[in-house]
Amino acid sequence: MKIAILGGDGFCGWPASLHLSDQGHEVTIVDNFSRRVIDEELEAESLTPIRSLSERRAAWREVSGRDIGFAFIDVAQDYERLLEFFRTERPDAVVHFAEQRAAPYSMKSSKNKRYTVDNNLNATHHVLSAIVESGVDIHLVHLGTMGVYGYGTAGMKIPEGYLDIEVTADGDTNGAAKGPSAPPAEPRRIEQQILYPSNPGSIYHLTKVLDQHLFAYYVKNDSVRITDLHQGIIWGTHTAQTQLDERLINRFDYDGDYGTVLNRFLMQAAVGHPLTVHGTGGQTRAFIHLQDMVRCVQIALENPPAAGERVKIFNQMTETHRVRDLAELIGKITGAEVAMVPNPRKESAENDLHVVNDTFLDLGLNPTTLSEGLLLEVEQIAEKYRDRADLTKIPATSLWTADQQAGVPAAALAGPASTPVSDPAAVPHPVPGAVPDHAPVK
Repeated sequence: MKIAILGGDGFCGWPASLHLSDQGHEVTIVDNFSRRVIDEELEAESLTPIRSLSERRAAWREVSGRDIGFAFIDVAQDYERLLEFFRTERPDAVVHFAEQRAAPYSMKSSKNKRYTVDNNLNATHHVLSAIVESGVDIHLVHLGTMGVYGYGTAGMKIPEGYLDIEVTADGDTNGAAKGPSAPPAEPRRIEQQILYPSNPGSIYHLTKVLDQHLFAYYVKNDSVRITDLHQGIIWGTHTAQTQLDERLINRFDYDGDYGTVLNRFLMQAAVGHPLTVHGTGGQTRAFIHLQDMVRCVQIALENPPAAGERVKIFNQMTETHRVRDLAELIGKITGAEVAMVPNPRKESAENDLHVVNDTFLDLGLNPTTLSEGLLLEVEQIAEKYRDRADLTKIPATSLWTADQQAGVPAAALAGPASTPVSDPAAVPHPVPGAVPDHAPVK
């Protein structure tokens, strides 16, 4: 297939681009390097050294003999260039990673909230509108999030996108007048299937909820073929392809805005920082390994819906864990201490999470489970590059409301770990051309 990877320079897009290229597909990355610009804004670069995209592509050509194309397009702002790209390149499929992906970053300030909404919704709607206007039959695969469901306890397994419901309705369907002696009509039971009720926990998650409704409309109105992947937290740094050359290495974000809970724990253990567990640590999260993520994208591309078929929704996760259990596991492996800190998020202190993920398993996914041995593999990244770490960036300091507190250990409140990052309002958000393809090593 000819496949365009929107956001192909990012944490998910880069390994997906390599994996699909390695499978023999003709891959083109579409990106505006906004994630690299946000690195500059937050003054928090990847723990692993990220080469410029031109160097990455050249390294891939050397080790694989395959080319990955590139088009500099701001998907959220430059609709005409995106439309022309679809008309000219005529891709068979588009994988949409071109959204601001961090919940804490989206809650950092009013400006960050507005940027996340503007960027994410514009990007998604521009893609859908350009597919229709181009007239090209494109299968859109979108990376969503398990967070659209919320993290409350549902008392049931969360289905894959859709919920079967039964509505009890008045038995009188025609509204005709009845005599006083007429017996009441028997109530009717109507079975329906609806999108699982959403319960977003941040502005970022809210944009993914709104994406779902855009997808449903464009399927209904224009028969666009769409697959939406509701993904869990990704762990792991390497795929089979990124290990071929250090210039191909993927991002490892450990800061309080972009670092996942697992990455932050591993980084903290590597540098002797306490493992900061927010609140009670009773938050249950869904996880998937990076290698499984790229494999799931491949499976989704190989099993597209038919034109007019409703949006295909897969739960892209392999297992669930409580945060405090992860901290305990990593503490046993590394000897790191665990520190209970305030939760900067507004969320339930405890929750259960049970998820249906049958579709990918039925289609051949053999998942990599989160185990002590594999955690050590990831930890080796943190150990190897620990000298690149900025310890002041580890704590989560972006607050959901003014009533929340930063996730900083009490012992460190007077130290550098509590020093706030640069004021986001004082730094411009990504603009087209801000970072060229030959950007310096990050």
